[in-house]
Amino acid sequence: EENIWKLCEYIKNHDQYPLEECYAVFISNERKMIPIWKQQARPGDGPVIWDYHVVLLHVSSGGQSFIYDLDTVLPFPCLFDTYVEDAFKSDDDIHPQFRRKFRVIRADSYLKNFASDRSHMKDSSGNWREPPPPYPCIETGGINPVDNFLTFKKIKGPSPYYYCLAFI
Repeated sequence: EENIWKLCEYIKNHDQYPLEECYAVFISNERKMIPIWKQQARPGDGPVIWDYHVVLLHVSSGGQSFIYDLDTVLPFPCLFDTYVEDAFKSDDDIHPQFRRKFRVIRADSYLKNFASDRSHMKDSSGNWREPPPPYPCIETGGINPVDNFLTFKKIKGPSPYYYCLAFI
């Protein structure tokens, strides 16, 4: 989630694309168990089971859409249709407990509202699960911790969520 925030920040600061064409996409479900294929953490045909995953969606005014996934072995960026076919597979082939939900957030809103104290990166003893990023925590004045972006109840969260077929 921080890497995608940094990517949104880069796009904004470098005018590489219009920021309004970009979205942060949080992928998870109530059980926090979602399969994604073609990930660096598990090369080959098997999926990685993430608690959540965040990618950047670029809906180009030129008509093509791209996914930027910093953890994939697919091209970077990857054509949206290719990414969906290779990394998500079909919900028809996935046990219901693993079905993904998507929260799509405009990049400008994400830059303004996302903040992270990195507490979700620590175990119950307060130790880092993985080394934290080398840059300071993201402090935007926003009060939206990661959990708010992963809430899939209709009354909570910074934007609507979608089931896989609606997202695609």
